[in-house]
Amino acid sequence: MRKTVLLLVPTLLLGACTWGINPTPASQNVRTAWNGDVSGCHDLGKITVSVMDHVGPVDRNDIKVRDELQVMARNEAATMHADTIKPLAEPSDGSQPWGAYQCGSRVIQPATAPGQPQPSASGGTQTFPVKGN
Repeated sequence: MRKTVLLLVPTLLLGACTWGINPTPASQNVRTAWNGDVSGCHDLGKITVSVMDHVGPVDRNDIKVRDELQVMARNEAATMHADTIKPLAEPSDGSQPWGAYQCGSRVIQPATAPGQPQPSASGGTQTFPVKGN
């Protein structure tokens, strides 16, 4: 019984952790140009953000870490009056550099591979259900 309690308590404590990185109201207007061309935008500088990517010997979920890095970059970009951010490198050890840009109303088109059709101008994003989810 005592061993079960000793194993259960740390599990519950780790499960209760919420990292609480939330977007600010101003960051709601900041776009992310994942593969977009920002050549027509004004470069406002570089942002480097970091979060914990592991707790002790346990690695955190990579998707959650990436999501938190993006939220933090958007929050910081909003304080710089940027309206667009772009990752400059892949995350490493919980840290990632981002470029901050002011593009105005310019539409950032995602990059496509040569020979691939361009996305529709009507913003025709499509989603498809995944079996089992």
